[in-house]
Amino acid sequence: MMKGLWDRETVALMLLAAYMPLALFWIWFGGGAALATLWIAVLCLAFWNFVFLLARAQPPSVAAVVTALAIAMLAPEGLGALRLVLGISFGVVMGELVFGGWGRNVVNPATVTLSFLGFGFPGFGWPGFDDPVVWAAFPAALIGVATGIMPAAVLGGALLIAGAALALGAPVAEVAPAAWIVLVLLVVDPVTSASTSLGRWLNGGVYAGLVVIFATGWSGAAPVQMAVAAALLTSLATPLLDEIAITLWIAKRRRRHGRN
Repeated sequence: MMKGLWDRETVALMLLAAYMPLALFWIWFGGGAALATLWIAVLCLAFWNFVFLLARAQPPSVAAVVTALAIAMLAPEGLGALRLVLGISFGVVMGELVFGGWGRNVVNPATVTLSFLGFGFPGFGWPGFDDPVVWAAFPAALIGVATGIMPAAVLGGALLIAGAALALGAPVAEVAPAAWIVLVLLVVDPVTSASTSLGRWLNGGVYAGLVVIFATGWSGAAPVQMAVAAALLTSLATPLLDEIAITLWIAKRRRRHGRN
């Protein structure tokens, strides 16, 4: 990213500040267990960032704390330190650090970590959230949108499809709180979400659509599990969504100005 005030660390710090209401409410209701999980995640991320600093002169980023928060909040419960460290190590190294660190990654490392933990240790239950924690995600999203670090169109696309699904009677009410938190923590990541205007609307719409599909047809899955799976598939499809948006823009210009 460019030098000056708006470098990548400024964006990371603003992103962390936006998540403060959500983090504080989650820690308040989660107590010591939540703090212990967050501490393990922060230490593991700090270790791998230090390894890549030494091996490749790759500077660490404050965004690692944001990743640690998302993992600690959404990871399956009762994993223990060893399984959690194993999942974080795989997700952060393969999802972010091998690409050059935060700002160059293709998929959110927390999404990769959570997907790995879900597939690797299916016997552990996924967390639930108290209502105040769910509501705390709203000021986090508002701060992110107001400061420009969270794409409003991604949120708008997701809310539009979710609202249509509720109006049509789709059984998404039970999944909605977890899906909202995952949307704010993972899907609106300014690095891995879509870059074009239309792509961002499609990004949010695809995520919400996948959540609706999973809520309708995936029996036995926990709400957080459905939302994380939807976030992973959406992130993998994001480059295609941007490509669709760019192709449509080029076609529109050709119709208006001719091929040349």
